[in-house]
Amino acid sequence: MQVVRPVLLAVSFAVAMASSPTSASALPWRSMQAVWPLDDPATIVRGFNPPALRWNAGHRGVDLAARLDAPVRSAAAGTVRFAGQIAGRGVVVVDHGSVRTTYEPVTPKVRVGTAVVAGQVIGRLGAGSHCPRTCLHWGLRRGAEYLDPLQLLSGGIRRGGVRLVGAEQWELVKRAAASRAAPPVTPVIGSVAMLDPASSGGQHGFRKPVAGGITSGFGMRYHPVLRVWKLHDGTDFGAACGSPIRAPHAGRVSAAYFSAGYGHRLMIDHGVIDGRHVITGFNHADGYVVDIGQHVAQGQVFGYVGSTGLSTGCHLHLMLWLDGAVTNPMTYF
Repeated sequence: MQVVRPVLLAVSFAVAMASSPTSASALPWRSMQAVWPLDDPATIVRGFNPPALRWNAGHRGVDLAARLDAPVRSAAAGTVRFAGQIAGRGVVVVDHGSVRTTYEPVTPKVRVGTAVVAGQVIGRLGAGSHCPRTCLHWGLRRGAEYLDPLQLLSGGIRRGGVRLVGAEQWELVKRAAASRAAPPVTPVIGSVAMLDPASSGGQHGFRKPVAGGITSGFGMRYHPVLRVWKLHDGTDFGAACGSPIRAPHAGRVSAAYFSAGYGHRLMIDHGVIDGRHVITGFNHADGYVVDIGQHVAQGQVFGYVGSTGLSTGCHLHLMLWLDGAVTNPMTYF
């Protein structure tokens, strides 16, 4: 029985995480009202870093620093689908309709089937985390797909419903106003259009988001900051700080937040193009001038090059997902 019980628990957890039909009344996950799962000011000790291939090693959630026995709250309204132990570690899974959030290590304070609201305490932070110090591993899944839970927080990393703009962001605000008031227009001399170097479209119609050249390609490399060999999951373009970043193709902003590794990052969902679901990601920016859910046109300025996160200088780290898998961006550009 000592062997059977962990197996049964693991099976129960797998069933809890399996995708289930979404009811007609379930709201799309991107429109959910979400909160931080901890009371303390959130300190991200390790960000979301999914593997290039699903079976490879990676970090499929976000680690938040917290004290032992701190209250853990449901990030959004939903129903508890699992509350128990897996391999000696307490886990709580909350079903939100189209997605599910996970919390570990947690001593559960709710039972399976309990309906919870956003911010309701579902347990206490337990021992056994994989961090050097105690932390909460917060995950988000849609079926078998791992997602970044920070995307649940509308407008990126913030607590309240109002985003306060500091003095250092004032220039971005002014640029945003100018960008919205005057959409980019391609100048024409005679019958020849003067194209920006970043605007030469590839075979799929995508344009380079900045005018700079490639400084580091997709593939394994020695990380200049971490000093380890790891996958470079995108293409780096050299560009001066403050250079405009333009949308490579029309789409909708699906995520925007700050990551300890990627700095200010943003994703654009372009929908299905040439038979593949395409999402592009932009990292290390100085900031962005668009909001989650906003539609952008090809060539529209939506942010500015920076050197935030783990970066050695101003550049744009461009990423590409095809059908949910991280891919060499230059296959579509």
